[in-house]
Amino acid sequence: QTGYVAPARGMGFEAYRVLDPAAVGREAARIAVTMLHAPECPAGAVPVVIESGFGGVILHEACVHSLEATSVGRGNSEFCGKLGQQIASPIVTAVDDGTIPGAWGSITYDDEGTPSKRNVLIENGILKSYLVDLLGSRRMNGHPLTGSSRREDYSFAPTSRMTNTFFAEGKDDPEELISSMGEGLYARNMGGGSVNPLTGEFNFAVSEGYWVKDGRIVTPVRGATLIGKGSEVLLKIDRIAKSGLDLGPGMCGSASGSVPVTCGQPRIRVSEITVGGKGGSI
Repeated sequence: QTGYVAPARGMGFEAYRVLDPAAVGREAARIAVTMLHAPECPAGAVPVVIESGFGGVILHEACVHSLEATSVGRGNSEFCGKLGQQIASPIVTAVDDGTIPGAWGSITYDDEGTPSKRNVLIENGILKSYLVDLLGSRRMNGHPLTGSSRREDYSFAPTSRMTNTFFAEGKDDPEELISSMGEGLYARNMGGGSVNPLTGEFNFAVSEGYWVKDGRIVTPVRGATLIGKGSEVLLKIDRIAKSGLDLGPGMCGSASGSVPVTCGQPRIRVSEITVGGKGGSI
C-alpha cells in the first residue's frame, strides 16, 4: 500500500519556507496506513463529496480541456457555441488565473507574448469565456485573447492551455456537505484517470475515500472510481464550501507538450455520481 503527496510551488528553494518536507512525508504515510486494511468500496450512483485541492482535477480534465480553443476552434468540444448559456449549476463559478503569486501554474506572459490574466470561464453557471490563443482566436471569429498560449519548449508550437484552474468558493459550511448527505462517498484524495475529450466522459480513481452513512463517516474504502460526464457533473453540483479553496499541482500534457498547472476547489458536493467498486452494489 502506498500514499502519495506532491506539493509544488512556482519558485526556487524559497519554497521550503512555505513547505514542510517532514509534514509531507507524514501525510503520505498517513494515507498509506489508513488505506492498508480498508474494505472495498461499494458500487452505485450516490452523492459524492470531493475534498478541496487536487479534487479539482475533474474540472481540469473533464470540463476545461473542452473550453480550450484547441478543441473549440475545430468544433471538437461539447461546449462549442454555448457562450452565454447555462452549462453548470447556478452556484458554480470556475476560473483560470495565471497571475496567482508563487502558484505552480502561474506565468507572467504566455508563449505568444500576451500578458497572463484572470479568466472567469463560468460565472453562476453561465459560460463566459473560452481559453484562447492567437490561432484559436482566428478560428473563433476574433474571440479575445486570454493569455493562455503555452508550450513545453521551443520544439513545440504553442496552443491554448490552462494555468491555475479552480472552482470559486461558495456559501456552504464545509462540514455540512458531509453531515447532510445521507449515504455516499467522501473522496478525500484523488488519483489518476482518463477522459474522452470529445464527449467529456471520464473515470477517476479515488486514492483515499471514506464511506458515509446518515451524514457520518463510517469507514475508509479502497478501490473507488468516479465515473461520469463532465457536463453532467457541472449541473449536479449542489453544495460548494464557503472556505478552504486549495490548489493541487500537476503536469498537463497536450499537443504543445507538458506544462505545469494547478487545479483546485473548495470542498464540493455532487448530488449523484456513479461510483465503481468491488464491495458489492448499494
